Amino acid sequence: MISFAKQPNGLEADTLLGEQGIAARLWPRFELRPQQLAMAQRVQQAFREQFHLAVEAGTGVGKSFAYLAGAFDIALRKAGRVVISTYTLNLQQQLIQKDIPFLQTLLEEGVVVCLAKGRGHYLCKRRLEYAKHRQQSLFDDSGVELIAIADWAARTKDGSLSDLPELPSAQVWQAVQSEHGNCKGRKCAHFAQCFYWRARRQLEAADIIVANHALLFSDLALKSEGAGVLPEYEYVVLDEAHTIEHVAEEHFGIHISQYTITSLLDRLYHVRRRRGLLAWLTNADQARQCVRRCRTAQQVFFAQVQAWFAHAGEETGGRCEPGFVEDTLSDALKELRLSLVQLVKSLKDEEDKFELVRSIDQLAQAEKDLSDFLQQTRDDCVYWVEAENGKYKRITLRAAPLDVAPYLRERLFGAYKSVVLTSATLSCGKGDKEGFAFFAERIGLDHFEALQVGSPFDYRRQMVMYIEADMPDPNAPDFIEKAAAAIQKYLLKSQGRAFVLFTSYAMMQQTVERLKDWLDEHEMNLLVQGAGLDRDRMLSRFKQDGRYVLFGTDSFWQGVDVPGEALSNVIIVRLPFAVPSHPLIQGRIERMRQKGQNPFMEYQLPMAIIKFKQGFGRLIRSKSDTGMVVVLDSRIVKKHYGRQFLAAIPECRVERVSADPFEWL
Repeated sequence: MISFAKQPNGLEADTLLGEQGIAARLWPRFELRPQQLAMAQRVQQAFREQFHLAVEAGTGVGKSFAYLAGAFDIALRKAGRVVISTYTLNLQQQLIQKDIPFLQTLLEEGVVVCLAKGRGHYLCKRRLEYAKHRQQSLFDDSGVELIAIADWAARTKDGSLSDLPELPSAQVWQAVQSEHGNCKGRKCAHFAQCFYWRARRQLEAADIIVANHALLFSDLALKSEGAGVLPEYEYVVLDEAHTIEHVAEEHFGIHISQYTITSLLDRLYHVRRRRGLLAWLTNADQARQCVRRCRTAQQVFFAQVQAWFAHAGEETGGRCEPGFVEDTLSDALKELRLSLVQLVKSLKDEEDKFELVRSIDQLAQAEKDLSDFLQQTRDDCVYWVEAENGKYKRITLRAAPLDVAPYLRERLFGAYKSVVLTSATLSCGKGDKEGFAFFAERIGLDHFEALQVGSPFDYRRQMVMYIEADMPDPNAPDFIEKAAAAIQKYLLKSQGRAFVLFTSYAMMQQTVERLKDWLDEHEMNLLVQGAGLDRDRMLSRFKQDGRYVLFGTDSFWQGVDVPGEALSNVIIVRLPFAVPSHPLIQGRIERMRQKGQNPFMEYQLPMAIIKFKQGFGRLIRSKSDTGMVVVLDSRIVKKHYGRQFLAAIPECRVERVSADPFEWL
């Protein structure tokens, strides 16, 4: 280990990750990666000189150690607090459980690192007592779950949902979780032992905080209003940064579903079960009647929306105009809210008051969101309806900003000394800052430096890309038939062990219908996204190293790591251009045309290139991996823009092949 008592200048990147560095001396398996060291040096420079930096680091670079070297340098120099934010739980766990503890073992001087979790992840002891006291009126049969939670609460040090041996039902956890607006703070009898406030105090003492994008964005929004869910910090690292535009769309938009309203009403009073906060309260008759009227009003409202979508949804893609349906719900929500306000004034029990005040706040937010959506008060947003075709036919009202750049420019890049953004897929080209222009413009990153470091993997040796150059256009009537034949050819070549990636759920289903019997005949196990298993369980089965073939859409193009022979073949059925009929994409295209821009070249193409790189990157995850990437979309060689897709990926062996399914057999 090394002491920094005599090194007030912190931790040089080369001192940690260089050929003669600490890691090389103390870790027998250390392997010098010039790309990693170059990234670490640049991140350190960005932090020290206080500029924003975008880094595209190819698979295998070890980018987490590179930016952690910069973060540890800031911590050791006591120059400020660093927040490291990830998109996926897997990466967050890797940082907290492996990478950071390893670095801490190499260094003698302590660096305090804390994991930040959202408030709802923590148990509230006061609310647990309330739920136990009101158990008969709140739940049908939750005694066993509440007893288990109470036993766990008496011995847990963490007090968060992830520490529970068995996850409780959503209804029970919502009744006992810590909530903003439902907390007495220092006035609470449990404040000194409160799990949430203990975690906040630990965060205050941390040099480095590890969070996720959703929590970080919540903090950015609250800090603009003088509050916050995280303590003050000066430096930010955004890993998996290619996702932040999507996260911002979700965070700064509107999301109203039948489930949202129903859950809120059920929490107050479930008419049939006679359960809820209002179930046995005296003087609550009027409020219970308001819940009944509100439930009827929401059923009428969403039935209107569903009827509108059935009539106009296909033509408009779900995009709607102001007042597209009659607002039969807002008045009922308001009536219920005002009724609860009056009820709270009459109550003597402080715990009942706190629970109902929280419901009043939620009703007020639902009213505002509904009004904003129906009146379309936000000029910079697109408004649309989503309808699921499953058993429950859930209807959701959605709105999202056309451009998240102004939000991020003000609240992120304009507010912090240095923001480092990194991912394996940020640029649309190679080698210079210009390749990052699309990504930077989308997120409001105006003044920044850029670094692109390639993967240490030998792609020319480890893989080959096959391009089916004779395939018909993906929009042609016979494309699916020809694509299915080509998929058979390549699955036989790899003996299954393949991802087949689609951009359309409908095309995936049609292809599955053509191939499921053939796969069964050839003893290949089929996994299909949306067929019952969630993504984690699908991946767990796939990794069993059998002859599995996984058919997936959007979520399998990125954030999926299957090293080894289990994944030896990635088949990209169609170049991943976003569906232009999606309301948000459509709105952005329209606005670009109004400005005289070329939406295809300036928006749709660069976005598709980045996603193509993500799909390509699923194959080679380690130096020992080998396999093939297959592209069935012949536009990659027939269209003038196709070369941009090939130029954006690591240099590898590319073969143009015939569409004849029996050529190799």
